[in-house]
Amino acid sequence: MLGHIGIIACSAEGAALCYRAIVAEGERRLGSHAHPEVTLHSHSFAEYAARLDRGDLAGVGELMISSAEKLAAVGAEFLICPDNTIHQALPHIEARLPRPFLHIADVVADEAVARGFRRLGLTGTAWLVESEVYPSRLAPRGIDCVRPTDAERAEIHRVIMEELVRGEFRPQAAAFFQRVFGRMKGEGCDAVILGCTEIPLVMSDANSPLPTLDSTRLLARAAVRRALGPDAG
Repeated sequence: MLGHIGIIACSAEGAALCYRAIVAEGERRLGSHAHPEVTLHSHSFAEYAARLDRGDLAGVGELMISSAEKLAAVGAEFLICPDNTIHQALPHIEARLPRPFLHIADVVADEAVARGFRRLGLTGTAWLVESEVYPSRLAPRGIDCVRPTDAERAEIHRVIMEELVRGEFRPQAAAFFQRVFGRMKGEGCDAVILGCTEIPLVMSDANSPLPTLDSTRLLARAAVRRALGPDAG
């Protein structure tokens, strides 16, 4: 029997992309139109953003716990969160999570190790790139992390919050990301983390000067593997 995936959602575009990726990966592995059971719960994104703006990570965690408890109540066997930024709140709530949790940065780190990457550029909201969500998971695996400059992180944050989370995908945004990734390549990065779950909507290996680690789709694939069980490979 397939496992039941619970999605703690934050922004609509990232959660929707993750859900679609789970369905696509399920069909790829299981056959036509087949995928594991999936349940998603979302509080208003505005509630998350307000707490992040005032640095209230404990409050962010309470929203996540609320979603987690609802998902557990309807049968989710493990949990994922297709939002890199709010992983910062996990230290406040890990002991209270009602089901096992698959950490997005661990999934990305696993892929980086498997592909032999040693120095990764990090992109995402300002909240994320100023945090230790990724460095804390990469450093123990011997992987360096390069953050955007102050000017880059401000513009990346603006593009994410004013455009991508609203479903606005502009060529100017892709061109900007290409310039940032190019600079990171010049600093010795051998890949870049698409550390906002909306960035894959405008960037991929097809238009990036660096190999990309798509946190959204990597999380979705890892969730399907877990749902299929230890013998699925």
